[in-house]
Amino acid sequence: MNLIYMKYAMEVAACGSINKAAEKLYIGQPNLSRAIKELEASLGVAIFERSPQGMRLTSDGEKFVEYAGSILRQVDAVENMFRKNSTEKKHFSVSVPRASYISEAFTAFSARLCDQPAVEVLYQETNSANVVKNVLQQNYKLGIVRYAENLDKYYKEMLDEKGLNYELVNEFQYILLMSARSPLAAAERVSEADLADSIEIAHADPYMPAIPLPDGKKEEQPDVLRRICVYERASQLELLAANPATYMWVSRVPQKLLDRYGLVQRPCAEKRKVYKDVMIHHRGYRLTELDNDFIAELCRVKREIFP
Repeated sequence: MNLIYMKYAMEVAACGSINKAAEKLYIGQPNLSRAIKELEASLGVAIFERSPQGMRLTSDGEKFVEYAGSILRQVDAVENMFRKNSTEKKHFSVSVPRASYISEAFTAFSARLCDQPAVEVLYQETNSANVVKNVLQQNYKLGIVRYAENLDKYYKEMLDEKGLNYELVNEFQYILLMSARSPLAAAERVSEADLADSIEIAHADPYMPAIPLPDGKKEEQPDVLRRICVYERASQLELLAANPATYMWVSRVPQKLLDRYGLVQRPCAEKRKVYKDVMIHHRGYRLTELDNDFIAELCRVKREIFP
């Protein structure tokens, strides 16, 4: 007897409907109907009475459910017994903005994974809209959203509405990142007017879930004469290193990364807007040991890089 078909029949009995059971089992309704019919044919009895109102157990079906439930519980008990003796794989997942200080913390965190016998890690850099989506829909346990301080009210209302907890990680102002060979690198402070002949490197998807997309893009990417849009930090660093005419607005970058790519960072008097990096997770979610290890590295790196 097919144990999968047995589980299918138990779900149909619990739901009283092929359609509802198919949704819960994540299989197609025709496939589920065919499986139930094959199970009935193998047993030589009708398990269900079919009607426009749904699926109802026959007398034979009631006996089947009683015995099938007992069998499936014993199968689960055997699986659990041996599963406890096997190595349990730990999981960690976080979706973050494209920030070098966060990447530095994740790299340091990865060194701790050598002590884990089995572990699977997901790390994705993306925009704030996708961070929220990943935590809500893609089973990412942690996320870090980045937004301007003037949007704080909108973000907190949106996160409250979606049942997400939030905690401030960092507050900062953007600074300029450029090649050490840039004509502007010798200045202690650069003005926006000094950038007129340069090429801006920017992320291509600066959308924010709190405000309409066109307004959100305009807010974070005002018009400039020359701009190259990228999606990856690796691309931006290579461009900045190779082309002294380029620059980028960033949160502070670790010194060893500046040294590796031959870059410098400079403040800008006009860039006074404050930004926030805020960690989010589902309300009621309990942080794991791995979560706390990552957060510890994040706090350490932040203290080292930001004044």
